[in-house]
Amino acid sequence: MNTLSKTKSIMNKYNIVANKRYGQNFLIDDNVLENIVNSADVTKEDLVIEIGPGLGNLTQYLLEAAKYVVLIEIDPKMISVLNDRLSNVNNYSLLNEDILKVDIDKLVEDIKNKENINFRKVKVVANLPYYITTPILFKLLEAEDTISDITVMVQKEVAERMVASPKSKEYGILTLMVDYFSSANIQIIVPNSSFIPEPGVVSAVINLNKKRKYEVKNEKLFFELIHKAFAQRRKKMINSLVSTGFNNMSKGEIEELFLKCELDFNTRAEELSIDEFIKIINNIN
Repeated sequence: MNTLSKTKSIMNKYNIVANKRYGQNFLIDDNVLENIVNSADVTKEDLVIEIGPGLGNLTQYLLEAAKYVVLIEIDPKMISVLNDRLSNVNNYSLLNEDILKVDIDKLVEDIKNKENINFRKVKVVANLPYYITTPILFKLLEAEDTISDITVMVQKEVAERMVASPKSKEYGILTLMVDYFSSANIQIIVPNSSFIPEPGVVSAVINLNKKRKYEVKNEKLFFELIHKAFAQRRKKMINSLVSTGFNNMSKGEIEELFLKCELDFNTRAEELSIDEFIKIINNIN
């Protein structure tokens, strides 16, 4: 039985309807499911964290490829479905939790101790709920000491923002955060016909390989800079930084900083590369 048939059978058996509150769209294309696991390069030495497994369609492929899979599912209706569907395997654990409230470092450490196993890498592989994609991505990116790779399905336009170039309308905070913490590559474009119910958007699978590429004197201030620089992206960046109170600096102090960094006073945030944002931070005394 293919995944489409299994999905329809499970939805009928448990009287399941996709929950809009949780942004549920069930992926039913076997080729896409297989390609996601391949894109993530999951091996029998890896721990995989799957966020929002839903009915477990992707989970089936992950369990075959990985050493151990941790499922984090917010919808209580899906818990019994998943436990029933996975009753013949034992290399997984299931949490009925909100991923934004989960301590990922502690979770991984607890799995290691409880199962008495070690992992080559910890990877996140997931079809993310589109309504809350960005907060989840920020959480995963900042868990840098634990997670090595993130392979997720998101809206195509969000994936394009993640790999955008300066001076484009897609370029912004998400671009810079992704670039700062990782190397990103779009792997697969997924049509809306690959889901039931069909979403109103085209999707994309993107891989983020976590690696540090930049040296920043004050990381917290760097994050503050990019958030406040883009808070009013149509304004000149100096004016945006002044009006948002960046680092409690006066307009004169920010202009002096721009001179030191050889930046034009008329520059807008979307015109600066990540290296130029870092240069600003590294020139603050």
